[in-house]
Amino acid sequence: MGQYQQAFEALFATNMGCRPGERILVFSDLIRDDERVSEADRDRRDRLHATAQDLAEYAAARYGAAAFCDFPATPTSGAEPPLALWQAVFGKAIVEQFEVAGLMGLLLNKSIDAAGLERARGIVTAGKAAVADIIIALANNSTSHTNFRRLACHAGARFASLPHFDPEMFGTSMTVDWHALAQRTDRLVTAVNRAEWVQVECPNGTVMHICKKGRLAEGDDGLLTADGAFGNLPAGEAYLAPLEGESHGTMVIEWGPTAKLQSPLTLTIADGKVVRIDGEDPLRQRLEAKFAENPNCRNLAELGIGTNDKASRPDNVLEAEKILGTIHLALGDNTGFGGTVAAPFHEDYVFYQPTVTLVMADGSQEVILDSGRLQL
Repeated sequence: MGQYQQAFEALFATNMGCRPGERILVFSDLIRDDERVSEADRDRRDRLHATAQDLAEYAAARYGAAAFCDFPATPTSGAEPPLALWQAVFGKAIVEQFEVAGLMGLLLNKSIDAAGLERARGIVTAGKAAVADIIIALANNSTSHTNFRRLACHAGARFASLPHFDPEMFGTSMTVDWHALAQRTDRLVTAVNRAEWVQVECPNGTVMHICKKGRLAEGDDGLLTADGAFGNLPAGEAYLAPLEGESHGTMVIEWGPTAKLQSPLTLTIADGKVVRIDGEDPLRQRLEAKFAENPNCRNLAELGIGTNDKASRPDNVLEAEKILGTIHLALGDNTGFGGTVAAPFHEDYVFYQPTVTLVMADGSQEVILDSGRLQL
């Protein structure tokens, strides 16, 4: 714990704004027996799990009311976590109410409708005194785009999501000047929100026309101090859910979540979803399997623009998507930040040296990134 104690202190004091008497829940996941994991990634995930335990121990010693929960990793980012984590965060009474109301299964498989989700919100609102105040998600797979996370924030929990985190980031991208980053991110969000379309061109052949009509960009600045706040750590991006059914173009993917692809994949986007994949990298088979399981996984879910000047590593998507001057595009679920497509999947892909042009309602244009250089 000693090597990260200062970083742990900054996380709770600066990023989370921890207050006396608040209840903290730290959780992580375990490598499943059926997972195929490289030795390097196994080492990172083992260190991630151990660091999560250390963080929970630090929180218990420093703040008193802290607990730790772990579980076998979910199949993918965006899948709902197991019942044990729901109980750890919401308490058994709320989970029992979900079950009695016939909502628990619908929440877990993401088939709940708007009326059911509103009933679930009512249950957590009435029982919010039992819900954890601060949740630190140090699991390898992301729970950001889940009913679990959305309901926790609805109850007022402050939720920090650190999927694919490497503890080494405590000494790199987590050392950013958070207040300067927040100002930079806010300038970018303000600019993007003037546009109706966003055009992206990258040297690798990526050309995308992304529809923003009726959607608001938001910022992830790492300052998660307000009730119900949610974001990544390390933070640093402006992001939005493109309007479904409108975006089109070509995505040339060179990097996966934790490694460079053996060879690029070219994804053709039409009517806001993937309609074709070209290339031979194994990621193609994994994506095709996801698309076969649920067609909503084809959805172009997110456009993000990185704003963290301390982020640099391309081999870890959590940090890579925050690198100042990059953009990332995601497929799958976008219901947690303004979209309408639910899926048990959300995966980001980072693109380098982009030129990003905003197109306004009157047809005027503004370049906000020129070959990866921020123009604001």
